[in-house]
Amino acid sequence: QVQLVESGGGLVQPGGSLRLSCAASGINFRLYHMGWYRQAPGKQRELVATITSSDITMYADSVKGRFTISRDNAKNMVYLQMNNLELEDTAVYYCNAQRFNRYWGQGTQVTVSS
Repeated sequence: QVQLVESGGGLVQPGGSLRLSCAASGINFRLYHMGWYRQAPGKQRELVATITSSDITMYADSVKGRFTISRDNAKNMVYLQMNNLELEDTAVYYCNAQRFNRYWGQGTQVTVSS
């Protein structure tokens, strides 16, 4: 059974930082491309950042220079370090694992508010 469990969301002021974590189980983690997506109220789910099995990273333009995705294959973990958070970053953040199939976590809420 594949499980992706996100953690680390919360309430933060503009300019603050959060680190999201995603624990994966039930997959051969090192072979999977991993990603973070987000969905704000009334909007479609959008890609935030991805990291391939070869550690190649990609970011949405809106988060470049502020967010960093990383992975630890020994721990089956993927992380999203979010710095200089903006109001527009408020959303539910989802962890994604993709190879032949695609799997999603349940999401973690990030709220940026003063």
